[in-house]
Amino acid sequence: MNIAPNSYSVTRKRLMAAVASVAVAGAIGVGALTSGTSPVLADAVRVEAPQVPGFADVVERVSPAVVSVKVKAKISPAADDGSDPSDDQDGMNNLPNNPQLRRFFKEFHGFGDQDGQGGGNRRFSHRDRNNDQPRPVAQGSGFFISDDGYLVTNNHVVSEGSAFTVVMHDGKELDAKLVGTDPRTDLAVLKVDGVGKFTYVDFADDSKVRVGDWVVAVGNPFGLGGTVTAGIVSARGRDIGAGPYDDFIQIDASVNRGNSGGPTFNLNGQVVGINTAIFSPSGGSVGIAFDIPASTAKQVVQDLMKSGSVQRGWLGVEIQPVTSDIAESLGLKSNNGALVSSAQDDGPGKKAGITAGDVITQVDGKDVASPKELARLIGAYSPGKSVDVTVWRDGKSQTVKVDLGKLPSNDKQASVDQQQPAAPAKPDTLADLGLTVTKSENGKGLVVTDVDPDSDAADRGIQPGDVITSVNSTEVNGTEDVTKAMTEAVKSGRKAVLMQITRDDTNRFVALPVAKG
Repeated sequence: MNIAPNSYSVTRKRLMAAVASVAVAGAIGVGALTSGTSPVLADAVRVEAPQVPGFADVVERVSPAVVSVKVKAKISPAADDGSDPSDDQDGMNNLPNNPQLRRFFKEFHGFGDQDGQGGGNRRFSHRDRNNDQPRPVAQGSGFFISDDGYLVTNNHVVSEGSAFTVVMHDGKELDAKLVGTDPRTDLAVLKVDGVGKFTYVDFADDSKVRVGDWVVAVGNPFGLGGTVTAGIVSARGRDIGAGPYDDFIQIDASVNRGNSGGPTFNLNGQVVGINTAIFSPSGGSVGIAFDIPASTAKQVVQDLMKSGSVQRGWLGVEIQPVTSDIAESLGLKSNNGALVSSAQDDGPGKKAGITAGDVITQVDGKDVASPKELARLIGAYSPGKSVDVTVWRDGKSQTVKVDLGKLPSNDKQASVDQQQPAAPAKPDTLADLGLTVTKSENGKGLVVTDVDPDSDAADRGIQPGDVITSVNSTEVNGTEDVTKAMTEAVKSGRKAVLMQITRDDTNRFVALPVAKG
């Protein structure tokens, strides 16, 4: 059938108009457009929000229990040597001589300028030293642990203080007195006497805290009281070199100077840790902060509230880690435990029969994973407590009963006897070990005179002047004793021997390979 040209054009125009109408109708969400009908628009895009934690309810409940702690620092008279007492206004000179520990606390200490806002920059104003001086003020954080006014903070916040003021959540200031401190865990307890009862918080069971859990830190950074930050638990069991009881919880919530002593909460409003240190190249928060675990703090705080001090059990031994080489040399299946490098003469351990070379593997049936774990286990007992200590000795386990002593308040300092040097003896060579030795002056042990720099002995830190006192728990009086111990080790299928080394009156053990395998 033929279609006239004009008819074709009209038909095509009508068809295109219809298509356009359908397209427009589809775009605005209606089936068709009719005269006099308003278009109906489609609904806007909506996305169901994922469930995320909110912290407002937790913060609202716990904030009244968190306080700022102002500390008036002690001012010592000017030293006769002309030194400036303000040089130690952050208390750094009283810390152990540990560069890492000093860095942690120097970056975290709460000392500021006169109004407490300086954040540790030592902007103290001083009058003439012959006149009265204004007392610098340190600021930290704390929290109530009972309704009758006991509160917790850090020892390093209050240790240099002469007077203490607690600033409540509502800005009210109350005087506080120091109840007790525990420098070994950096904890302190203050007491506020006031009318009525205080809002307080509880410690959490931190054994249930997992890496990745949400936490909220509340405190007084840079003097800004009532500041809240949030983050997660980044790691457990951190050792930062602060002391024998290091077992810190690492968090990434923003923590800064002045947060010292402040609490870190879980989402139930319980304290999982106490802010004590940060790691920061700049001095500000970089998301690495360390908390004293609630399990540690709870027992210490109870003792401080009860008696003002903490009494810990004492074993009286020096210990070192069990390396894989040491475990191999002793026939141990793992490197768990703590190797006794020496037992103090007046210590309860030696009285019970523990000797150098023993590996302590259990205390009252509890496994000892490391020297730190042993220190925590023993420290948790009271002085006088009788405990069963399992040791690995001569290739088998033995159990000795120890009546724990009281941990001395000050570490004993070893003294070195000054003696006239004797004429040097003829050196001998232990070629297989890369050592040159000579007999000691008293005939007990071998003095190392030279170490092959390419030897295993050099790799393990043996130096000229070290004294080899025993090999595999056998006393050494000559090179033949060392050779015999090496031969017996090879016959027993062991790849290393365990040498007891004395340096500067300190004992340690070193495992040296005797066969390659």
